[in-house]
Amino acid sequence: MSLLNRKEALILLLGDICSFVVALWLSLLIRGLEVPSNDLFLTHFLPFSILFVLWILVFYIAGLYEKHTVILKSKLPTIITNTQLASSALAVMFFYFIPFFGITPKTILFIYLVVSFALILSWRMYGYFIIGHGHPNNAILIGSGDEMKELYEEVNNNSIYNIKFVSSVDLNRADEKGFWDEIISHVYAEDVSVIAIDLANKNVEPVLPHLYNLIFSKISFIDMHKIYEDIFDRVPLSLLRYDWFLENISTASRGGYDILKRLMDILLSIPLLVVPILACPFIFVAMKLEGSGPIFTVQDRVGRNNHIIRILKFRTMLFNDNGDWQTTDVVNKVTRVGNFLRKTRLDEFPQLWNVLRGDISLIGPRPEFPEAVKRYTDEISYYNVRHLIKPGLSGWAQIYGEHPHHGTDVDKTKNKLSYDLYYIKNRSFLLDLKIALQTLKTFASIAGR
Repeated sequence: MSLLNRKEALILLLGDICSFVVALWLSLLIRGLEVPSNDLFLTHFLPFSILFVLWILVFYIAGLYEKHTVILKSKLPTIITNTQLASSALAVMFFYFIPFFGITPKTILFIYLVVSFALILSWRMYGYFIIGHGHPNNAILIGSGDEMKELYEEVNNNSIYNIKFVSSVDLNRADEKGFWDEIISHVYAEDVSVIAIDLANKNVEPVLPHLYNLIFSKISFIDMHKIYEDIFDRVPLSLLRYDWFLENISTASRGGYDILKRLMDILLSIPLLVVPILACPFIFVAMKLEGSGPIFTVQDRVGRNNHIIRILKFRTMLFNDNGDWQTTDVVNKVTRVGNFLRKTRLDEFPQLWNVLRGDISLIGPRPEFPEAVKRYTDEISYYNVRHLIKPGLSGWAQIYGEHPHHGTDVDKTKNKLSYDLYYIKNRSFLLDLKIALQTLKTFASIAGR
């Protein structure tokens, strides 16, 4: 059994497509003040269907098919408005710069954008919840620690999930008298059909024989940690033990995936290198006007198998301290030009040369400075596991996790590690493509500021 509705993204997609098609028919109806003929509808449907595909891609990049999106009703109008603006720009370019289909539907297009916005917003805010969800199953959560509290609140505060926790039981009380009776009373009194349990907890062993008997009462069991990973897209750090790594982490070659990943690195990095090449003369002049110093900086980072790699970037600080912030006697700071480069992410673009060379990939755990790695390795268990694969320009942790900027922070790095481990465990070409599209969304939001 899965805690999440696995068909959710498909239901959202089909609903969006139906909204697009119905909006086109309604737009033709409004424009002509009569029921549109089949020929008229088909004449417009062919070019608009190509736009539908582009708009679905815009929706995906905007995060409208993420599993948490349907619960954000307060934010949906803003999100959909922004996606409609992007869709409008694509539509204008499509019809007016590529007049292949022989129609330039100015009035129809305007009406369509208004009608489709209303239909999509109504579908997302109300329609999905009418047809996309059934009555949730009652469940009990058995575990301990912060992850259990986080999971309990997430599930019970959001209607996206197909279960509801009627109670939670702390395994730290497993040796108390009446502990098992408490679980049984909840199971039968609340008509519980699902039990989510922390099977990795050291206190779970005495409870397992009692739980075994509940199988005959048609109770389904789910590993709490698998649910946590499924919902939060990260590995719960309390689960990290040697047996977990032996079961889930492998450095063996993945054949087709490795080839596709390298092809993506080469095919995307070559055209993108045009950006730093064109920007280089302007950055050079700006840096010289502000003061002296080189235009580029080369930094040591820890790459795959703990090998030191040298990363090329546009210089953003007075000098290159190579990440050793504590031993330098001179105060280093970000320059005015460097501040602009960081805000626009232009300082990162020279690293595409490292991607082309094979030092790093477009997608992977972000490489750290050697000094930072030394500290994190000492203070965070299993930290070096993230160095089993090639690092990347962008990654799962960069999109969803917390991470320190220009300094060391153990707590934020633990959070980042939980996302890195999720990526290492689940890496695939589709996941890389998803990260690439989400990174594109980040760059688009920066450009729109």
